[in-house]
Order: sequence, then C-alpha cells, then structure tokens
Amino acid sequence: MTVSNRLPSESANDEKTVVRDYFNATGFDRWRRIYGTTDNVNKVQMDIRVGHQQTVDSLLEWFDADGNLKGMTVCDAGCGVGSLTLPLLERGAQVAASDISEKMVGEARDRAQNQFGNLNNVTFSVQDLEAITGKYNTVVCLDVLIHYPTEKAASMIAHLASLSEERLILSFAPKTVLLSLLKKIGEFFPGPSKTTRAYQHKEADIIQILEFCGFEAERKTLTSTRFYYSRMIEAVRRK
Repeated sequence: MTVSNRLPSESANDEKTVVRDYFNATGFDRWRRIYGTTDNVNKVQMDIRVGHQQTVDSLLEWFDADGNLKGMTVCDAGCGVGSLTLPLLERGAQVAASDISEKMVGEARDRAQNQFGNLNNVTFSVQDLEAITGKYNTVVCLDVLIHYPTEKAASMIAHLASLSEERLILSFAPKTVLLSLLKKIGEFFPGPSKTTRAYQHKEADIIQILEFCGFEAERKTLTSTRFYYSRMIEAVRRK
C-alpha cells in the first residue's frame, strides 16, 4: 500500500479486541514465560525471547550512548511485562508504562515492586495506544505494531507522535518477500491458535507516516533471529 498525504483511519476495533482478549487469556502465560527467565519454553519461544531482548538491548545502548536518560520522561507504550520499563527505571528515567492487557500491566507492576520496592518513578495503566495521554520527552513502542495492519498502525503512530516532545521510537516486523513467505507457510508465527494475527509493515510506509507527523528518522537497527524479525527506528521531531 501507499500512505497518502492524509492518515487513514479504521472505524472497527476488531484488532484491538483480538489483542486485548488474547493477552488477557492464553497469550498472557505464553508471553510471560517468553519474556521471563524460566526454562519452560520451546525452541521457538526461546528464539523469540533472545530476539526481543536484543531489540531492548539495542535501544538501551542508544540511551546509554546519549547519556541523558536520568530524569527523562519516557512513555513505554505497550509495556508488556516490563522488559523495557525495568531497565529504564534502573537508569533513573521517569516512566509511564501502559498496555492494553490488564494482566500484562499487573505482571509489570509486580516485577517493578519486587525489584525496586517502591513505584515512585513509574506509573502503570491499562490503556490501548490511542488512549494514552500526557507529554513525554520520549515515547517508545516496541513489538506492538505487529498486531495491527498498516492502516490502523498509522493512526496509532500519529497519536504516539502527538505525545512526544522530542523522540518517538518504534519497532515493527519489516515486510519482505522472505518474511511474507515464512509467514504464509506458518514458520514465522507457528500455530494460529498460539498467537494473534501478525502484520508486517513496509519500512517506507512507516517512514512516511513519521514524516507526516513531523518526525524524521535518525537511527535504525534490525534484529534478526530464526523466528524474530524487528526493525527499530528512532525518529526525532523536526525543529
């Protein structure tokens, strides 16, 4: 598809309902194990764990290189069980963590409580991306857009951009011929009953949406394992 000079919209919230129901039911236990430390995962789940952690580590390397994270306000949109929220708190950031899944937010809050003893520098909320409010130095949305088609992702990115004063950092599954083939034959996300629908996005489309919202790409990285593929883009607000 080609993104036009106006942002497309969707009236139906089918994807949100599917994602919310999945991560509050069978998906919660599966992804809590994937994002955790337990050995009770299969080879595919372990591969996804490794890939996701590599994406998180790459982002933390960006933050560490900048050296200005302490005291920064960061919105972790789609926080899951806290894979990014917790290391951000360790580095002194002020974090607003949210997720569409009540169970995911509860797990993230418990992990933060167990690790830090208090929640002075973080707020947790159950919200979908387009319900988040506030203003933040940096808005981050990792591994969420895969659950939504590009048309819906466009409106979500536009909303996240409106919350960011300086930077917007996104990750998504890049659309390539190879990944499309793997997804089609069931190797990219094995077992339709084990996950939500998976959408890939053309990098050019994501860049165009960001530019429409007044941002320009500054840093990029690609994480690729056997079953996990993620392009991460840091975009900065144009002066």
